[in-house]
Amino acid sequence: MTGLRDLLKKKDKIDKGGHDGPSRQQVTELAVPEFTFKRVTTTEEVIIQPPSFPGDDDDETGGEGTRPKSGVGKKESKRLHLGFRKSSHAGSTRDISLIAPEPPEKSSQQLPVRPKNERKLSERLHLHRSRSATVESSTNLPDDLPEAPTAVVALPASTEDGVVDEAKAEKERREAQWEKRATILAHGNPLLEGQQKRQEETRSQGEDDDLSEQNEDDNIQEAIRLHESGDLEHSTVMFGRLSDPRGANNALAQVLYGLALRHGWGIPPEPEKAINYLSLAAANSASIEEQALASGMKKGGAAKGELVLAIFELANCFRHGWGVKKDALAARQYYETAANLGDTDAMEEAAWCYIEGFGGAKDKFKAASYLRFAEEKGSKAVGNSWIWKDKYNPK
Repeated sequence: MTGLRDLLKKKDKIDKGGHDGPSRQQVTELAVPEFTFKRVTTTEEVIIQPPSFPGDDDDETGGEGTRPKSGVGKKESKRLHLGFRKSSHAGSTRDISLIAPEPPEKSSQQLPVRPKNERKLSERLHLHRSRSATVESSTNLPDDLPEAPTAVVALPASTEDGVVDEAKAEKERREAQWEKRATILAHGNPLLEGQQKRQEETRSQGEDDDLSEQNEDDNIQEAIRLHESGDLEHSTVMFGRLSDPRGANNALAQVLYGLALRHGWGIPPEPEKAINYLSLAAANSASIEEQALASGMKKGGAAKGELVLAIFELANCFRHGWGVKKDALAARQYYETAANLGDTDAMEEAAWCYIEGFGGAKDKFKAASYLRFAEEKGSKAVGNSWIWKDKYNPK
């Protein structure tokens, strides 16, 4: 206990400023190595001093507790003391405000201000968008699909009426371009490859129908008559026989058989099989139309109606996910192609795509053009008076 009393007495004498005991010079010589406490920010460096003893000179540290970094203006020196927290069991009479160091003063030198019109660094590096994001694409569209030609619906109504021969020629030229695009969509449809593969497997297994036993009365008009009279089961059977690619290979029958499979007309619904027949109908009619276009027939050939109908129904499949995964981009491309070939239902659906931004950007001007074209063809909808505003007039 003697050693502890001596330490307490020495502490009391130091607090009272007494000079008993070893001299200050001796204490300094026996002192432990010094530590320097610093607080560093982006603009300055602050030296934090430990508690001082009575009689310490204020100029031991050179009188500077804050050392500005390079490029920052000089600051008024400040001396900060590091307080030590006492044991939680001992009473404390020290002001807590002395424990926490005071915040450094702001630099008098202002940092350069970035002009408002200057692009942010995040914008230059495209940090505001996901790096993993990719351009919207579709697996149901051919890789070599060219840019869409100028829309037929963009022609003014007076020009479309065709009083002048040049206007008629321009309209036919545009339709020929869109029909060429329809043939590319039909032949480049990846769903068609699966259908052709299944046909080859069927042939290799020897499962070939005896086509000579087909009823001579099996014709498309009779099948349609049965369907309209309510005999869905028999009409669908006839559609199936007429759509057989190894037999009649009738494109219109393939479209109707695809619809029967999709909606369950007299048979259980098979949407996957339905879209394959619709793809087959588009390809068969596209082959006929390619020959017509090659011969110089700008208005199309005998299978133009079947091609447009198949393209439109494929668009519905892509839009609603009937037999295939939903594909907004493909649906919009198919709708717009059928619309520019004269399908009024496709015109309305293409307009909806542009209004809602389905499968691409919104564009009310293009939407109005398609809806105007549909009304000129006789399909007028309630509530579309906005499409006739002057700002939507074709230029």
